[in-house]
Amino acid sequence: MNIIDVIEKEQMKKATPQFSVGDQVDVSVKIVEGDKERIQVFGGVVIAKNGGGFKETFAVRRIVQGEGVERVFPIHSPKIVDIKVLKSGRVRRAKLYYMRKRTSKGTRLQEKYETPASKSVPAKSTQSQSSSK
Repeated sequence: MNIIDVIEKEQMKKATPQFSVGDQVDVSVKIVEGDKERIQVFGGVVIAKNGGGFKETFAVRRIVQGEGVERVFPIHSPKIVDIKVLKSGRVRRAKLYYMRKRTSKGTRLQEKYETPASKSVPAKSTQSQSSSK
């Protein structure tokens, strides 16, 4: 096994949240200012996912005071504390770069609703109806 693969495997996070392109997420990032540390939340829509394994990244876009802001985060970075999925968007593309040209209502995505697992309902017994005759 290559020594680089061994080092990468040690640095990978054990559990990463499942999210896809089009999801609205809140990414908690550790910020170091001098000797102080704080956590800053960057929320937006995931417009792209790139790479795989240790080098996997995702891009998040949001609008701040009428200006579009995008940040690219490595999934396995130690600076990323948490990723929360707020909504799942229904999209038909792997990259949502067309969102850069859209404004206001045009930036909305349809929400993907999960269908609940069909619960098995016990069938009514027909024996009591047939035996009463």
